[in-house]
Amino acid sequence: MSAEMTPRERWLAVLKGEKPDRIPMDYWATPEATEKLMAYLGCGTEQELYRRLRIDKVMEVGPRYIGPSLPPDEDAFGIRYRDIGYGSGVYRECIYHPLARFTTVEEIEAEYRWPSPDWYDYSHIPRQVEGLGDEYPIRGGGSEPFLTYCQLRGLQQAMLDLILYPEIVHYCLDQLFDLSYVNTLRILEQIPGRVMLTYVAEDMGSQEGLLFSPDHIREYLLPRMRRIVDLSHEAGAYVFHHNDGAIREIIPDLIDLGIDILNPIQWRCRGMGREGLKADFGDELVFHGAVDNQQTLVFGSPEDVRREVRENIEILGAGGGYIIAPCHNIQAVSPPENIVAMYEAGYEYGQS
Repeated sequence: MSAEMTPRERWLAVLKGEKPDRIPMDYWATPEATEKLMAYLGCGTEQELYRRLRIDKVMEVGPRYIGPSLPPDEDAFGIRYRDIGYGSGVYRECIYHPLARFTTVEEIEAEYRWPSPDWYDYSHIPRQVEGLGDEYPIRGGGSEPFLTYCQLRGLQQAMLDLILYPEIVHYCLDQLFDLSYVNTLRILEQIPGRVMLTYVAEDMGSQEGLLFSPDHIREYLLPRMRRIVDLSHEAGAYVFHHNDGAIREIIPDLIDLGIDILNPIQWRCRGMGREGLKADFGDELVFHGAVDNQQTLVFGSPEDVRREVRENIEILGAGGGYIIAPCHNIQAVSPPENIVAMYEAGYEYGQS
């Protein structure tokens, strides 16, 4: 009998198209959901929770902010936030968009100061991975600049900008992607060869289709994302791409871009059926997620959850290329017994 793999070895086997001892299982959840689950299982630490549920947790590294002093509830971009309660937890919502009033690039250049990569300290990153050895996958760097752009301009204005103010979009995205590129480069330089995954994300889909046109995605996002993808691959890292919703139309472009892992696989969205995704793209992508937390994890029974996990393994995991995880952050409304059922089923049915 072969020795049990570490979480890192399990992830690497899937990424390389090899056979792991079992399918890896990842964990995404809100703090409230994690606290509720830990209490249910009697776990004192998150590490104990991961061991209990056999979760192959990814460890994240990143810099520390050392730049100019910031007002309370404001980030380095001048974006302000407020905690908004929703009954079972709290989200930080953006309430001030510092670039909302500008109509020209010249106005932004004259009045706005972009964050500098030098506002961040990377020297502690080697200490972040001390003691991990080769046991865990490590994630560091990447980009999600259009999300920041929407917070800088406001969501409605950001969408209008794609047509009304393309010069502002191009200018701002250049600034944001340049910052992401340098951030990623400096992380990779601190721990050469240790970063397994970079997080190159952008939400492009709604429940029914793309949020904006493929032409706009190809004009504004993909060429800039390619720089981060190429940098990641040159450093020996794989690209983990998060992209919500009904995005099937743009998946071939993402494959051409060079992404390695596609998350979160919201298979109830239009065009995102698991069988079709596996048939059309399974030879070129690793699928991550797909356990539905809009319906199954929230409203289903433990047996419903077990059935869905088994289906995901049979469909998305056929021949390899699948990592079990919720299709987004587990919310506190999901019963703990359903979450436990997900990981117990993943361990039972995911054995090689």
